Amino acid sequence: MARPAPPPPASRPGGGPAVLVLTGRLDRAGIPPLVERLRALLAERGGGTVLCDVGGLDGAPDVVLVDAIARLQLTARRHGGRIRLRGAGGALRELLALTGLGGLAGLGSEARGEAEQREEPLGVEEGVEPGDPAV
Repeated sequence: MARPAPPPPASRPGGGPAVLVLTGRLDRAGIPPLVERLRALLAERGGGTVLCDVGGLDGAPDVVLVDAIARLQLTARRHGGRIRLRGAGGALRELLALTGLGGLAGLGSEARGEAEQREEPLGVEEGVEPGDPAV
């Protein structure tokens, strides 16, 4: 039940966004303290973007990490900000995309417009019945 080690104070290189560093192995008990740290960062800065560095986490990404990212983004939005992930490996990106959260933390393209207006993903075509009129 190890929790991520407390990070150094939030860094703002060159006046850029604050950075929330996650290290170690994350468990469910470690999520509320992360949310509080993010809330404090956003209160100090009055909102804005916070980089959430996940490169130092141990182990394979799992649902606990996905839950933590979703809660962090929700907290950020409630306080006038957002998070962007830094150091996310391919496995985490795939897991977030699989759960529909790829665009949540700035990892993927978010839906633009209604479903009918978007292009079909590459390699997927809409089926047509032989008797349907051409559009």
